Amino acid sequence: MKVIDCKGKHYREVNALIEKLWTDGIRKLKLINVNGQRYIGRGLSGEGEIEIVGVPGDDLGVFMDGAILKVKGNAQDGVGNTMNAGKIIIEGDARDILGYGMRGGKVWIRGNVGYRVGIHMKSYLDDFPVIVVGGRTGDFLGEYMAGGLIVVLGMGENDTSPVGEFVASGMHGGKIFVRGKIEKSQVGPGIAFSEATNEDLEFIEPYIQEFASDLGIDLPDLSKETFFKIFPLTTRPYGKLYAY
Repeated sequence: MKVIDCKGKHYREVNALIEKLWTDGIRKLKLINVNGQRYIGRGLSGEGEIEIVGVPGDDLGVFMDGAILKVKGNAQDGVGNTMNAGKIIIEGDARDILGYGMRGGKVWIRGNVGYRVGIHMKSYLDDFPVIVVGGRTGDFLGEYMAGGLIVVLGMGENDTSPVGEFVASGMHGGKIFVRGKIEKSQVGPGIAFSEATNEDLEFIEPYIQEFASDLGIDLPDLSKETFFKIFPLTTRPYGKLYAY
């Protein structure tokens, strides 16, 4: 494993080092003393793994196309921005617009996330993006979502809903599953929710198990928990606003 000490280094220098080593075939890296350096893992394709110790900056894994990033801490905005393939595993929390325009790959967050997670997510043929959040989310989860899967486990939440307001506003494809409470007032117009079926739970279970395995955590027996499926009632939620 090649270790890169990021202390005092500009993000351009860090990314240049990563990309040089990646091109040279060194695909097992560890970054230490990371403190806000942006764009780590940008556009990396092919197999390989980068362990990140610290707090990476915005757009972690932007345009990524196959690598695995493991964050031993929290992450800032834009994780997985327009990501094509690969996996990002965050042991702490992450902030806003995680998974923006995400087209494939997987993002696991052990803790909480911020606002507008999964905005403009999309899928096509075998490209199917998946986000699993262990804790809770902010407002506008899955805004304008067109494809893929978001699962919110709400671990640690008891009497409060694990999602914020305006869930799935403008959503016209994909699926969102929420464990725990959710009220009609929390979802956007043209959006419905219902209790998940056994078939739904069978569909999401492999992703939840992979999430737990990658993070090294033990989950409770979720088969006894209540999950809600959130889905759009139309593929043109704002058609009447913009067209006749």
